[in-house]
Amino acid sequence: MAYDYSELLTQAQQWAAAAQAEGRLSAERAQLLTTIDARSTEALFAASQTDPQTRPLIVAFMGGTGVGKSSLLNRLAGQAIARAGIERPTSREVTLYHHQSLAINKLPAGLPLDSIKISQHNDAANSHIVWIDMPDFDSVELGNKRLVLEWLPHIDVLLYVVSPERYRDNKAWQLLLAEGAKHAWLFVMNQWDRGQPVQYDDFKQQLGKAGFTDPLIFRTSCSEPDGDEFAALLEQLRQLSGQHSVAQLEQRSQQLRRQHLKQTLQQMADDFSGQDYAQCQQNFEALWQHTEASLQQGLAWPIKQLAQFWAENLGQPADIKLWDDWAQNRLNDLLDELVLQAAQANIPSKPLKVALQGIRDNTEKNLTAQTELAGRQALLQPGNGAQRFLLTLTAISESVLPLAAMGAVGYQVFSGYYHSAADATAYLGADFAIHSVLLIGLSWLIPFFLHKKIQPSLQKAALKGLQKGLQQALTAVMAEIKQVLLSEQQRNEMLGQQLTRLIERCGAESAMVVENGSLLGRVLLAK
Repeated sequence: MAYDYSELLTQAQQWAAAAQAEGRLSAERAQLLTTIDARSTEALFAASQTDPQTRPLIVAFMGGTGVGKSSLLNRLAGQAIARAGIERPTSREVTLYHHQSLAINKLPAGLPLDSIKISQHNDAANSHIVWIDMPDFDSVELGNKRLVLEWLPHIDVLLYVVSPERYRDNKAWQLLLAEGAKHAWLFVMNQWDRGQPVQYDDFKQQLGKAGFTDPLIFRTSCSEPDGDEFAALLEQLRQLSGQHSVAQLEQRSQQLRRQHLKQTLQQMADDFSGQDYAQCQQNFEALWQHTEASLQQGLAWPIKQLAQFWAENLGQPADIKLWDDWAQNRLNDLLDELVLQAAQANIPSKPLKVALQGIRDNTEKNLTAQTELAGRQALLQPGNGAQRFLLTLTAISESVLPLAAMGAVGYQVFSGYYHSAADATAYLGADFAIHSVLLIGLSWLIPFFLHKKIQPSLQKAALKGLQKGLQQALTAVMAEIKQVLLSEQQRNEMLGQQLTRLIERCGAESAMVVENGSLLGRVLLAK
């Protein structure tokens, strides 16, 4: 599926803006997308004329001062529509010359209206060509260079005009090397009446070094036009203005823009693919082991104090702070080191630091609450299961065994009294009374003594509960940090996947093949 370049660029810029706002993409990387030139040739025309199958070919005369660009355009028009001669070196004017059937109703933003002159013609043979006379690129006027650069994105064919004396102009040559692959090129050695074949050959050789294997070079002379190649130049331009050629030029322009966008996005994708979360996780686990051991040692004393206070003052509020400034500093050191090591693993540090801020702020409250809750629960049920079972058993025995002993003694008393009527020797006597008292006493005393002995210490129960709560709270802190790392990884992976899809869309359209030796093959610089 083919995607419109402007739509792709907009999506890429929106992606970059979102990633930068979250701190996951640097401003320098995001700027690579914001500085991409979105201007295009079709922006010059009304909506009905932007179809590459019907829109005209945009041809611009470009060259150094005094090479005769304006004279060539005036010769084409048959009248003086562009400034020439002695005025030209200081002129900042751009001249548009097009057929009267074309509608240039709205010029793109950024093009200065006071520097544009528009002229029309009714020559049907050139109805599909818009001619533009550009300012001298090598002029001392800096505004001329800026104006040329403003117009370049709207050009299909650059008509590079030189003279025998100035075909090695360095400034214009640098522009050719910079813009070479973005446009189609035709070359004109104007003022040929003063030229020599060796100059023509040298110019062609220079173009070969720039990448043009078989450039189209036309020799013209506005002062002595007889026999020059101006007519051949016009014929080549008319061929290029055909619907198929314009469509191919438009397709190639889109292809180059996509390639540039794809390369830019790939640089960002490389940043995301280089994020080593596995290494960051390993580093955190090593840091956590050290920090956890330090916290457990440092918090042992306030936990012991709190356990003792609760054992001695049940129900009273304790003014003992479990999580103090020392503990908070240990946690802050851990999180700062984690952010630093994440940055070294190419993981965006800003969003990670923001995500960890909640742990910095809430650990004291959460850890204190969870630790104290475990301690209070331990006080409600002190000791272990076996102790609680024996306590219950001895508590029951304190009541049941004396009652059982008293029942047994009562039975013996009743039985002795019953039999005493028939046999005087059945009287129980003093020994029985003493033994009965001892039996009843021991049946209560032994369970009571055992109950007291196996009663768990409230201080030990509180201490054990607080220690358990602290361990659970520290485990919860570790889990929170791991969850933050996981969430950051998932978010960055999602952005990376979105970026990958954008890159795939940039390459969704098949590359255009230009045959060597064809007209387009001669005017386009090999990529």
